[in-house]
Amino acid sequence: MSNENELRETLDATAKDISRFYNNPRSWLSWILYLLGSLERQATDESSAHKDAYKEMLLALQDAIRNRMKTGSW
Repeated sequence: MSNENELRETLDATAKDISRFYNNPRSWLSWILYLLGSLERQATDESSAHKDAYKEMLLALQDAIRNRMKTGSW
């Protein structure tokens, strides 16, 4: 199994767990923010230069969310 497939399976399982423990999507926000904070720590632990790349990723995520809200698809 490739690393990407393994990661997808892990993320799918995590999403199922969050949904099972907290069935109201509004309550998922804290876990999404927790994940983003953890990813930011990982990025900055690797290199201070990665902090800018992380901020760029957040901007791209913001665009993807806006697009999702407008079009209804990712």
